[in-house]
Amino acid sequence: MSDRTVDVVVVGAGNAAMCAALAAREQGADVLVLERANEEERGGNSAFTAGNIRTVFNGVEDIRALVPDLTDDEIAITDFGVYSEADFYDDMGRITEYRTDPDMCELLVTRSLDTMKWMRDKGVRFLPIYGKQAFKIDGRFKFWGGLVLSAWGGGPGLVDALHESGTREGVEVLYGARATALLHDDDGVKGVRVRQDRRSFEVYARAVVLAAGGFEANPEMRTRYLGPGWDVAKVRGTRFNTGDGIRMALDIGARAYGNWSGCHAVGWDFNAPEFGDLAVGDNFQKHSYPWGIMVNAEGRRFVDEGADFRNYTYAKYGRVILGQPGQMAWQVFDNKIIPNLRDEYRIREVTKVRADTIEELAAKLEGVNAGNFLKEIRAYNAAVRTDIPYNPNVKDGRRTEGLAVDKTNWANTIDEPPFEGYQTTCGITFTFGGLRVNGDAQVMDTDDIEIPGLYAAGELVGGLFWFNYPGGTGLMAGAVFGKIAGEAAGRAAVGNE
Repeated sequence: MSDRTVDVVVVGAGNAAMCAALAAREQGADVLVLERANEEERGGNSAFTAGNIRTVFNGVEDIRALVPDLTDDEIAITDFGVYSEADFYDDMGRITEYRTDPDMCELLVTRSLDTMKWMRDKGVRFLPIYGKQAFKIDGRFKFWGGLVLSAWGGGPGLVDALHESGTREGVEVLYGARATALLHDDDGVKGVRVRQDRRSFEVYARAVVLAAGGFEANPEMRTRYLGPGWDVAKVRGTRFNTGDGIRMALDIGARAYGNWSGCHAVGWDFNAPEFGDLAVGDNFQKHSYPWGIMVNAEGRRFVDEGADFRNYTYAKYGRVILGQPGQMAWQVFDNKIIPNLRDEYRIREVTKVRADTIEELAAKLEGVNAGNFLKEIRAYNAAVRTDIPYNPNVKDGRRTEGLAVDKTNWANTIDEPPFEGYQTTCGITFTFGGLRVNGDAQVMDTDDIEIPGLYAAGELVGGLFWFNYPGGTGLMAGAVFGKIAGEAAGRAAVGNE
């Protein structure tokens, strides 16, 4: 390849990157996208997600605007509720222990709905997440946890829709093109050095948008920043997110920002491959744990499975599982819950045991102290407040009392055969530490001064998430800040500011 010149170059080709590319095109910029992966593996972590996306909505009319093919009959049996800006702020504050950057959080919350409508205009279709975020009780669905919509086709569908829009609007994508360094001088960033097909060349640009993901696929960086043991974690998504974008920016004096020792990590099938498999997608996850129990190798429960709705706990419980003996845990259910397990429990690639008695199950839970497990089940069953009705659509208060680790909601006795166990380990999704940006998504240097020509979006932006994460917020943040970054980079590149 020979050197070339464009207005805006975007590093990455997932949700945040493509939103940036499309927004820059709207400003009249000539845009080139650099995708380290081949075309079949394009899209970064976005392609491995379920496509769930959290947004403000003030009632059913906002949902209808995003899902215009919803029928009157579907609306009649669905309680979507309301997820106001105040609700979104409250969740971001509570879940991050009030460390979320207030200016970034404000942009995320206040621009979420408009960004969703913009994505819809770009050809992204959405649908309600029936079956995962709402259960049908007495003939009616009630959504919970503020998370209602997903992209058609999940993460792969989202990526395909954005790329199709890019093709229509004249965005060029180079595949197998790894950005290795930023071109810069005292006046700012002037482009990127690229390696493709074992050859290096330079792309000169008036603005660069970094949207190449975090460092979750880099075991050395995981261990350095997240701590000992993180080198053995599974990677839920792409093998290409090795921190290149962050490193390139830090090399020229960008400011590191956010929760560098924190990450999004979930319960993941124990025998899943080292990296994500696009043929399986996010189905190695096992997210019905709030309705059952989790036990470690010692046969003990170690966490309150019912502390909150899944989408407020799943992103932090992977770290807890990683800290257990053998970096694993078994999820256990009985016949009261088994029929309602999420679809991911029914895939062929699952580590599962089934038994007609709890004693038989205990013998099948590989790596677990069977005697301790049976004692734990007896103590747990005796502690369940069965006088409180079970309702998976609300925090029902059906709890245990008197245990070392009580369960505060959805406490069901484990006593109705058959019984099933699912072995899980830790699957890391993305890292929380990254670069500091301003309100235009422009990267700041270590003196908190904007680096001319450099913008960032997606996982490699730090400051939004700390310790934990409200489900569906990653894709929303990627889209919001991708759009902001692309607009700002496009304006700068064509002289509109």
